[in-house]
Order: sequence, then C-alpha cells, then structure tokens
Amino acid sequence: MSLHPENWFFKFHQRNLHRPPDRNMSSTALGRRLVACLLNVSEARRKDVVESVARAALLNSQGEAVLSACQKACSLIDMNDHLGVHPCLGAVDLVPIYPLGEDVGVEMCAQEAQAVAQELTERVPGSSVFLFGWADSPLRRGLAVRRKEMGWFRKNPDLEAIRPDVGPEPQRRFGLTGVGAGPYVMNCNVTIDTRDVALGRSVAAAIRGSTPGGLPGVQVLALPHEGAVEIACNVESMEGPPPSHLMDEPWPCFSVDGRPYCHAPAALIAARVAELAGSQGVGVRGVALVGFTPHECRDLAELALSRGMGEFWKQQGRIRM
Repeated sequence: MSLHPENWFFKFHQRNLHRPPDRNMSSTALGRRLVACLLNVSEARRKDVVESVARAALLNSQGEAVLSACQKACSLIDMNDHLGVHPCLGAVDLVPIYPLGEDVGVEMCAQEAQAVAQELTERVPGSSVFLFGWADSPLRRGLAVRRKEMGWFRKNPDLEAIRPDVGPEPQRRFGLTGVGAGPYVMNCNVTIDTRDVALGRSVAAAIRGSTPGGLPGVQVLALPHEGAVEIACNVESMEGPPPSHLMDEPWPCFSVDGRPYCHAPAALIAARVAELAGSQGVGVRGVALVGFTPHECRDLAELALSRGMGEFWKQQGRIRM
C-alpha cells in the first residue's frame, strides 16, 4: 500500500497471468515460474473501492487476476472526479510486469504485457494504453521517459494531444494506462518533518539517479503529505553488480535470463534522505517500503499460492497488497 492519499498500489502474484496456479506443484517449481504485477490504481480514500478491486483479482476463477482487477477499477473509478497531488493519468494508472522466477524471461514478460494491453482496451471500451520497457518494441523506452512523453508529470495533461499505443484517443473517464515489463522496481517513501516542499525537492534532486552523486536507478518526487513532505522514490533495478562505493548496505540482487540485476536498498535511500534533510535541520518522520524486495516478493508469493491464501495480507496482520 502506498502512502499517497489518492493512489493505492497492489501487488498480485501469480506464476502465469492467464492460468491459475497448480497447488500441487513443489514450491521450487512454483517459484521458478512466478511473475509479479504491481498494479497502480488512482484511488485510496475509498477503502471499499480498493478492496473491491483486490477481490476482483483474488476471486477470478480463470486466472486472469490482472485483467479482472483492471476491469473492476475502470468500473468504479471515474477520472472526471479524481483529486490528488500525486501525478496520474488513468483510473488504472500503471500495470508493470516483473519476472521473479528463473523460468520467466524478458520475451515472455513483454508478450504478456502486450496481451494485457490489447485485452484491456477490448474489454473496457474507451480505455487507452501506452507501452513501456520490454513491451515497448523495438525502442524499449523506460517508464520515466514514456511518462514524460505522455504528460504524466503535468498537473493538467492534454489528453487530446496524446497518441496511445493501444486503443482510442484517451477519454477523461478512464484516462490513460501504462502497461509494460522490466526488471523489478521497488518503491520507497521517506517522509521528512517539514511542510517546505521546496526543501523536499532539493533533497529529491540530490538523490535522483540522473544527478551526479545521486543513487543509481532512483527516480523521485517530493510531494506534500499529511502535514509533511514525502520523498517518493521509484527504485529501478540496474544490470550488473552494485556500485563498489555504495556498499554500506547490502543491495538486493537477482537475475533475469541469466543476467545479474540489483537495486539500491531502502536503508541506503533512507539514510541519504536523513543526511540531506538533517543538514537543513529537518528530521525524518517515517520510512515505508511499498511492496517487497524481489526475494521477499517471491518467497511470500510461493507461500501464499502453495497454501491457497488469497487474502494473505490479512493473515499477516497488515495490508501488503
């Protein structure tokens, strides 16, 4: 669950987007075929809507968890009525597909993402999609690049000027959905104890991966949040080993198609934010890891699927969707 007041993020785990899991498989075999989808929907104030979207995925008997959740979200969320400070374009804002198991590769994830994009626009007439990452063939443009092209970062994007990759010209009712695939992306939010958004932006700029001396793979915004400022980070995985000069904390590592990937750890991000904010007399109010590391994601998904625990987050005593 994200801390943004207008968006909740869900994580649905399954070994295949279109087939239900075989609970008789061994945990090792199950884990080798897992993918994850971190589904972003533009709603958080209405808990009943959020839970309805989650149940649509969990209770789908055909194994089409992602499409079922997307359809439910589009039926319940009207972008004409949307209010919030966090950037977004669609009722279903983002459908990213990440490989978790060794038997799931780049091409498989790309094909699944393209199929989800096509089927979503067919099942929800009027919905539109842009593709990113491995699904954006042949350019494979990253999510940040594609969002900038689509106007995602603008306060009032011009939908009529957008040319989606799949579906018709975006309608205000559903907006525009990003669908794609790539190596795992972790989300980490650090709340600093100030109302000064400009100060927050200076901290965000310093840790951004594109800034000299910043943290590799980190894309970040500074947003007002409940009387404070949230440093909201998307942490992309990068190919290769961790940077040798940033090894104060262990970096989560994994492989896709035999190639090594890693991403900056939440502890490193939090420490850097605390250092930068502290130098200006501002403390840290809290840190939230949204979702899991890749290994946590896989382990919990294996456990939940092998035991048939669809509402696993409730059995864990807290919401972790």
